[in-house]
Amino acid sequence: MLIKTLSSLAIASLGFAMTQSAAAEEKVATHQQAQQLEQPLPPASAKHAPTKEELTKPNPNLKIEAVNEKFAKDFPRQYNSWASTSKQTEFHPEVEEDPRMIVMWGGYAFAKEFNSPRGHVYAVTDVRNILRTGAPKDANGGPQPMACWTCKGPDVPRLIAEWGEEGYFSGKWAKGGAEVVNSIGCADCHDTTSQDFKEGKPALRISRPHVLRALDLESVGKTFASSDRTDQRAAVCANCHVEYYFDKTTGANNVVFPWYKGRDVDSIEKYYDEIEFKDWEHSISKAPMLKAQHPDFEAWSMGTHGKNGVTCIDCHMAKKQDKDGKVYTDHQVVGNPATDNFENTCARCHDQSKETLVKTVEQHKKDVKEVMLKLEDQIVKAHFEAKAAWDAGATQDEMKDALKAIRHAQWRWDYSAASHGMHIHAPDVALKVIASGLDRAADARAKLAVILAKHNVQQPIQYPDISTAEKAWKVMGIDIEKERKDKEEFIKTVIPQWNKEAISKGLILTAPPTTPAK
Repeated sequence: MLIKTLSSLAIASLGFAMTQSAAAEEKVATHQQAQQLEQPLPPASAKHAPTKEELTKPNPNLKIEAVNEKFAKDFPRQYNSWASTSKQTEFHPEVEEDPRMIVMWGGYAFAKEFNSPRGHVYAVTDVRNILRTGAPKDANGGPQPMACWTCKGPDVPRLIAEWGEEGYFSGKWAKGGAEVVNSIGCADCHDTTSQDFKEGKPALRISRPHVLRALDLESVGKTFASSDRTDQRAAVCANCHVEYYFDKTTGANNVVFPWYKGRDVDSIEKYYDEIEFKDWEHSISKAPMLKAQHPDFEAWSMGTHGKNGVTCIDCHMAKKQDKDGKVYTDHQVVGNPATDNFENTCARCHDQSKETLVKTVEQHKKDVKEVMLKLEDQIVKAHFEAKAAWDAGATQDEMKDALKAIRHAQWRWDYSAASHGMHIHAPDVALKVIASGLDRAADARAKLAVILAKHNVQQPIQYPDISTAEKAWKVMGIDIEKERKDKEEFIKTVIPQWNKEAISKGLILTAPPTTPAK
């Protein structure tokens, strides 16, 4: 299957002239101009995660206009296309459609609810409503840290400028409830206060200090400011579409990109292992687990398009011509360019028909999904086998190698699964990562078989029925009805208070949209 999929990649021909011409059309900001858009980097940023002392301090001179609606008058085409992401209402309850995830994320909030992504307009709404953020009653309550707001909108760089990184990242998620109220928008990617922006130029910027650190690290001294337009166009998406972790060693729970050894699955894993980082301990296997976020930038950079200068913008926010002949960047963010915007994207470089390319994309997706589910099955069994070993009296010394293999297997699954569209961004990389995950899972299960035999446990063990989400939640000890009831009360009582406070302070003009029924 791997050979079949790799051979089908040949259809993705090179020759991306559109990207180069688009880059030539736009003026690259000088290093000095762009530096005005950035906050200073700590001098040791390329060597290690920042210390508490190296976190960015408050910058009262940096002004961020976070209210997206304020740009509608001057940039109607861009604004209206951004606003049209509100039409992307559909999302899928992923853990309900694949209950294996409930087991794999046992002890972690993702086991309660994980949905497919949708339009940028819903970024604040969805993080408020999802079960993972709990139902806090005050600013100090709830299960999640303040860092969980970090990708959700331009209020985040505004708050970092006002409070500094330590002030922003410290505390609970609920602390930002009445502050982070504008969804992903203009000031996340553009310096909206600059003269260039007023003149209609892109004025691209990286709005979060931790992203600047990571990009400075990755390019070995070549900052965002001195990068060419193609690199900048890709980098702005790395504000959010990346793998990251919360660094608790500073006491602030600040966001760090784990790129210190590289961006591929092995390099990030090695970094995490060396610093002995874990996102959580699995509730039944007791393995020290890693949760991949959404390593889209990493996957894209390793794929055919990334290696040839075709950026996220070229495919998902392609140039568009309105009825008056004006050409502008479409901010609707098309999820599947091959099916939804073929003529303005794929057809600019590929000479195959739409039907042919759509079939190719679907085949990649099918191939990746098929082996991904096989890996899930093996990981789920490994978690239950580890529990059986613990129940039989296995020791930590006996279990440590098997648990590390489970950690590595699931990390590889998650790196592939959490990356949006990895089946098209880098299908060959996806298949290799999943194949290595299957190797790690087999290693874990072989080690567990020896341990189980040593403790006289009959094999195969009896695996619980997790054929539905309801059964899986019960097996994993999750009272899903209570979680839903608490969240419903939170949405009804707390969120209106947040909206009222934000409107009174002038942070939003209208409340964020509500969620359509599932």
